[in-house]
Amino acid sequence: MKKVPLYILLAIFIYSCGKNDKGELVGVKTKSTWNTDKPYGMTLIPGGSFTMGKQDEDVSGALNTPTRTVTVRPFYMDETEITNSEYKEFVYWVRDSIVRTQLALMADLYSDPADENSPLAAYQFKAADTTDASPYEKYMYDRGGLGDVNSPTQGRFLNWDEDLVWNPADFPDEYYTEIMVDSIFIPIEESFDGRRMLDVEKLKYSYSWLDQEAAAKNQGNRKDFIKHEVVEVYPDTTVWVKDFDYSYNDPMHQDYFAHQAYGDYPVVGVKWDQAKAFCSWRTKKKNDYLRSKKNSTTVPHYRLATEAEWEYAARGGLDFSTYPWGGSYTTSDRGCFLANFKPRRGDYAVDGALYTVEAKSYNPNDYGLYNMAGNVAEWTNTAYNESSYYLGSTMNPNVEDRNNHRKVIRGGSWKDVAYFLEVSTRDFEYADSARSYIGFRTAQDYLGTSLNP
Repeated sequence: MKKVPLYILLAIFIYSCGKNDKGELVGVKTKSTWNTDKPYGMTLIPGGSFTMGKQDEDVSGALNTPTRTVTVRPFYMDETEITNSEYKEFVYWVRDSIVRTQLALMADLYSDPADENSPLAAYQFKAADTTDASPYEKYMYDRGGLGDVNSPTQGRFLNWDEDLVWNPADFPDEYYTEIMVDSIFIPIEESFDGRRMLDVEKLKYSYSWLDQEAAAKNQGNRKDFIKHEVVEVYPDTTVWVKDFDYSYNDPMHQDYFAHQAYGDYPVVGVKWDQAKAFCSWRTKKKNDYLRSKKNSTTVPHYRLATEAEWEYAARGGLDFSTYPWGGSYTTSDRGCFLANFKPRRGDYAVDGALYTVEAKSYNPNDYGLYNMAGNVAEWTNTAYNESSYYLGSTMNPNVEDRNNHRKVIRGGSWKDVAYFLEVSTRDFEYADSARSYIGFRTAQDYLGTSLNP
């Protein structure tokens, strides 16, 4: 009982401290504290300055990598390339959002809301719970300003609680069957062996982004700064055949993205805009979770790293190294290869891998990053311009030249010679191209440590 007065005094003291600033400048008080967590699967890259570019002879004679001192902010980066399994989660989410939207629309037409036993009733749009909603939330809901992003039905919410039935033998009724057959699958007469095949052209993700460069230069009206993108998300699995005319790569075309055996391998066949769409979805996934927990804070956007950030991270704190592991050789002192690439003319398998390897293979560099050399080359956020080296490399990393369709790729791949594995070697690919040797990993801004540990 003696402790009760102490608690009361403490509460009064806290209240008085928060309300009575005695006329002093104490800053804006917030109701919530900022606590930063290291994103899952990422590592912190400390900020700093480094010498970017070739310090040795430019053996290719490209003259596009002169040295210069570059400073980068601290940021997070994926420890590995994005894997098939991770990218497949994105594809499945897009697939499911399309199916759930069509089921909900069908339920509006053919399902009796009063009939709880109707098979489609479980997939109806969820009524917004406005019981505890603020006047603002009610107002925005009535105007259609709230709802699922990837659904064309703004202001309405999909029911993600009910599991989808994928086995045709278990389809509950003809309406459900119609949606499952016609919404995302190609007609049976266009398939083979009687197999139901996804119509991958229907798997599209829609999102918006802010054109910060145009906004900063005040180029256009305010509404023109918001850009809307609709992107087909399924990777191009035919790249394994198209990239190599004289190789038997049919098994890779058939199984690399589809079979679970390759789940931990880096995703390939992804265009630059598909990588950007994945970053948008990953941001949405995390922030939707935080909002579901009534957390008012959100995480910074996931994004592609700039070219400068990528090279800084690949060096692992070793300023004048040739490769991410620090040495100038591609083998260890025991003769073991240190990356997945093409060591000899036409001999792709001498390093132990004919194509790609698992994303977490070989030893990481000193920042804990795997395969920053070899395995797959990686998209960056920077446009390629050989006459203006590192164009945009020190700009806001969310600002990119979308009018320049050549994008910088870094790191070399399983089909490249050692030159392309060097941390300072530049290369490019067109943004609308998908290759069997190009993947990506994501980055995120670092906002500092917790102010209230």
